[in-house]
Amino acid sequence: MADYAVVIMSAAARHCGGARVSAGQLADETGLPAPTVQKLVSKLTGAGLLRSSRGVGGGLKLARPPAAISIADIVEAIEGPIALTACLEQGKHDCTLEGACTTQPHWPPVNAALRSALAQVSLVQFVEEVE
Repeated sequence: MADYAVVIMSAAARHCGGARVSAGQLADETGLPAPTVQKLVSKLTGAGLLRSSRGVGGGLKLARPPAAISIADIVEAIEGPIALTACLEQGKHDCTLEGACTTQPHWPPVNAALRSALAQVSLVQFVEEVE
């Protein structure tokens, strides 16, 4: 779902500075099913990446400029903390290797590097034309 969220945010970014856009318009522009767009828009709005307003002239708009929204922001809004392993999350104790795993202490720097890499890619890069 995070990849679909990036698609939706990219479409919303193309409207940046213009009129607000509806979830239906985003569904039409992206080719994603309307219920999926609605669900993701709700999460993205809740995470403060989109702003929603009702009424005449209402709709959706980016909460910040595209250059100030990273791919990490979008992924975390949908999936939660960026990590290759779930065993480091608080309250997660469903790994059969827990307690005997020798790799667990080595995952935090890997996860930090992954998050850092995604944080360096801004949404504006997904809006620009690729030559």
